[in-house]
Amino acid sequence: MARWIGIDYGIVRTGLAHTDPTGVLAFPYKTVPTTELIAAITALVNDAPCAGFALGIPNRWGLDSGRGLTDSSAPILAFKKQLEQQFPTLDIILVDETNTSEEALQAAIQSGMKKTKRSKKGAVDDVAAALILQRFLDDHSC
Repeated sequence: MARWIGIDYGIVRTGLAHTDPTGVLAFPYKTVPTTELIAAITALVNDAPCAGFALGIPNRWGLDSGRGLTDSSAPILAFKKQLEQQFPTLDIILVDETNTSEEALQAAIQSGMKKTKRSKKGAVDDVAAALILQRFLDDHSC
């Protein structure tokens, strides 16, 4: 079975996550500057068989009508097109990312991460990506 890659896209930095080889559990991978994102994703795809991407987007439920779009939706959808061109054989699934950053911050607090580390930009973006990916996995489990 191939693994999935989770993406918490941001204009400046992006969190990445991936599943275990069986595609059941999501794990934070790292946060990268968005300018280096395609290279980081390419390395992940080349590292192990990949089934596709779970790309976080706010309030996905209104996308078909256009009502659910937010200020961050347009760059995310533009990045989705870039992914489609770069990896045409891989699935790209949009996943509602509502509250994942807040959930990631709470998880960091509960795990004992020091406030100074949590305050660093990007400290929990990879955890948010793992939450997005886990949402996808939970929604698509058999």
